[in-house]
Amino acid sequence: MKVLILYRPDSEFSRVVEEFVHDFQSRHNGQQLEVLNIDSREGSAAASLYDVMQHPAILVIRGDGYLQKSWAGERMPLIDEVVGYTRA
Repeated sequence: MKVLILYRPDSEFSRVVEEFVHDFQSRHNGQQLEVLNIDSREGSAAASLYDVMQHPAILVIRGDGYLQKSWAGERMPLIDEVVGYTRA
């Protein structure tokens, strides 16, 4: 499974997201994490594919592309909660 984070780097939430990414990677180095600008071509396509309406958004995606769990909006989930869904 992988974790996908969609956000706008120049938004008011950018610092919170970047701190989350840093903490996530330092605590769970082996976990696959992908961070995309929601305004980029790839970010926009992922947002459309998984029906993301708010940002920042954190998506846990299975290997077959199925959306396991998502969080969207200014309130970030706990890192351990996200990791828990990657192991489900």
